[in-house]
Amino acid sequence: MKKAQSSLGFTLVEMLVAIALMALMGVMAWRGLESMQGAQIRLAQHADDTLALQAGLGQWAADLDAIAIQANMPSLAWDGRVLRVLRRGSASPSDGLRVVAWSQRQVDGISHWLRWQSPSLRTRAELDAAWAQAARWGHNPNSEDRLREVLISPISQWQIFYYRNNAWTNSQSSASAADANALPEGVRLVLTLPAGQTISGELTRDWARTEGSIAP
Repeated sequence: MKKAQSSLGFTLVEMLVAIALMALMGVMAWRGLESMQGAQIRLAQHADDTLALQAGLGQWAADLDAIAIQANMPSLAWDGRVLRVLRRGSASPSDGLRVVAWSQRQVDGISHWLRWQSPSLRTRAELDAAWAQAARWGHNPNSEDRLREVLISPISQWQIFYYRNNAWTNSQSSASAADANALPEGVRLVLTLPAGQTISGELTRDWARTEGSIAP
């Protein structure tokens, strides 16, 4: 009598178990890839936000370091919303003067810290017009004004303080009418970075005036 040959295949139950295990491994691998991809995106966003903020703070210091003196007009003005700075051109001494402005405004539903810069200015009429345009840009910009602005970083709010008479005080109340246009000894910038962003919390930067930083 012949013996029955043993089966060389898999039973249906074994195949279902194997398929279930393969599917589970696939889901776990996919979740692992998603987690890695999410971490990479967050790291890249954090790096981009950090570089943008660092560049903005570097430009802030450069603007103040390049403050210029012009007869019968302020070199630095803060009205509670926009800070205007009269500065030397950065390319060369022959580049002329420029007006730069810093402000905060909602852009696409997000509150941003922004910078505006005029073209090179060579006449007093151009200088006066740019000074007025910088104020308008900070309060109610038109489409032409916005062409010269750069978004720096999302912020919740920002504050400016002046250092005068050995104390940091509100920049709008620290000077008398007689010296309202006089340059302070220092400027303090306080940025509040919004929660939920890659960078958040309060950030403070101080600038101190030196003899070499001010030029006619």
